[in-house]
Amino acid sequence: MELRVCKHCYTGEHGNEQKTAITKDMVDCAEAIREYKDLISLDAVYITKVEAGDVGGSEELPINVAGIEDDTITLRDTQLVIEDEDESVLVYPEPADILEVLTRNLDQINERTRQDVVVDISADSAELIT
Repeated sequence: MELRVCKHCYTGEHGNEQKTAITKDMVDCAEAIREYKDLISLDAVYITKVEAGDVGGSEELPINVAGIEDDTITLRDTQLVIEDEDESVLVYPEPADILEVLTRNLDQINERTRQDVVVDISADSAELIT
């Protein structure tokens, strides 16, 4: 599993507080999953913070998602990439989908441990996944 996020969104440099909160929530969830990845049979969890101009920016999984904005093709800087046991690759480019997948993984971890693995997400993120 690899989560890629915009470094500038993560640090708040873009000035969009909502996007910063959501980006930080995604990273916090991925960090918690990485800590308990063995409980849900994940080999590795990578978190990559990309900057504008990075070519790909991936640490592990060589997948890039593009979109069209104002008639221009641009690479998506935020995406979750998962490779399953059959080597099929699933890509989630939408923040709501990314948060949904990450929180479901946290739910699976909580079912398999006595510890309380909780990530407090922002109201902005909670609104996306409800």
